[in-house]
Amino acid sequence: MDQALNIASISGAPAVARGVSRLFLRNQIVVQPEVSLRNNRRADLMGLSNKGEIIIVEIKCARADLLGDQKWPEYLEYCDRFFWAVPAGFDVSPLQNDAFIPERAGLIIADAYDAEIARPAALVPLAPARRKTETQRLARLAMRRLIGISDPDSALSGLDFD
Repeated sequence: MDQALNIASISGAPAVARGVSRLFLRNQIVVQPEVSLRNNRRADLMGLSNKGEIIIVEIKCARADLLGDQKWPEYLEYCDRFFWAVPAGFDVSPLQNDAFIPERAGLIIADAYDAEIARPAALVPLAPARRKTETQRLARLAMRRLIGISDPDSALSGLDFD
């Protein structure tokens, strides 16, 4: 019962991230939250599929945040697929506008329990060298975070190798 209460208390971006993570895991895509990119941007979720595709998800829970986001196209050079993720009931009409490149950007509707792909993301393959670099960066980030969980006092857990 306590677990159900904790899950029910998750809202906003953490709830959307949890739902997207669950959807992706069922589809053999594993993600990391808050991934810094080499262009000084930070992806809300960045994942790797079983086919080696890199996926970035930008989470929006407020219309003003969505409409004011001018930096999101800079994520496209770091992923094969890009998704917007929003909570259920969010007005997605702006995402149909050409400025949000609907032919490239997918759309996921999510809550703390699950998510659904409302519009698939187009596959725009990265150059092999970029894919290798980003895959290695993502793997190293995941390993550093795992070290921090399993050994929080480790001197390595706080270092930035990239």
